[in-house]
Amino acid sequence: MPFNAKSGKFSANINTVEIGCGDKKITIGGENVLPFYTFDAPIENAPKVGVEITDFGLENEPEFIQKYYEGCATVADMAKKAAAMEGADFLCLRLEGGDPNGADKSTEELIQIVKDVAAAVDVPLVIAGCKNVEKDAELLSKAAEVLEGRNAMLLAAKEENYKTVGAAAGLAYKQVVGAESAVDINLAKQLNVLLSQLGVSSSNVVMNVGTAAAGYGFEYVVSTMQRVKAAALSQNDGMLQMPIITPVASETWGVKESMASEADMPEWGDVEQRGIDMEVETAAAVLVSGSNAVILKHPVSVATISKLVKELV
Repeated sequence: MPFNAKSGKFSANINTVEIGCGDKKITIGGENVLPFYTFDAPIENAPKVGVEITDFGLENEPEFIQKYYEGCATVADMAKKAAAMEGADFLCLRLEGGDPNGADKSTEELIQIVKDVAAAVDVPLVIAGCKNVEKDAELLSKAAEVLEGRNAMLLAAKEENYKTVGAAAGLAYKQVVGAESAVDINLAKQLNVLLSQLGVSSSNVVMNVGTAAAGYGFEYVVSTMQRVKAAALSQNDGMLQMPIITPVASETWGVKESMASEADMPEWGDVEQRGIDMEVETAAAVLVSGSNAVILKHPVSVATISKLVKELV
């Protein structure tokens, strides 16, 4: 008796979301199969890879990242080189210096950097906050205003500030809203419901359901992403059908495996290679778990993950 494989194609789809405009715009989501299940149905919109830079420029970057951006005098100069990186689909500018518990840069200074970067590149933009909900409400709302017409993503609206960020990004200036929750399917759905009730279209929302570096409670990340995708596709849950974006770089380059010097940990080997390995392993894992876009930092990581996606889709 012949074996007849059961199709894993679902009648439901992940929402399709465009970021950017013109020839460089990207489209994520739209699939009706589990990640990379191209044997069940075509995946028209392959996962995308972004490059992260911050308002600090080269100030806090390791030597090997600084080497790639050699000759860049400003953040806008770095943006140009990041946008030209092999395998890069979009650019993420993280406004890290806005943190009141850190550098506490003014909103005016940071928004000027946003303007400079936007003027320097024509690739899709993701503007990420400083992880302080009050400051991010101010920063991301203003960024949405100055980027009007760019169809940028503002990352991220959280439960504490979704009204401010969602109203500015999703309603007033027609940008894409990044909805961030803390590795919990119920919290992710609740935030999406709140944004929907605010009036933000579900087709204009991308989720960051949370992440961690591989090995750091990462099983919770994987299980959350898998449950979100299963509910979206098999249960046709419209409040979980938004694509997922995962900021990998900001997690993996801060762990000891990526930071400990070779003098302190000679048995761990080359520090740059360790950082690349951590970034690639984490990015690959979240992609096969359901992420539709990842944000990375090292040029080798970006090229490697981009090649992996092309081979699998």
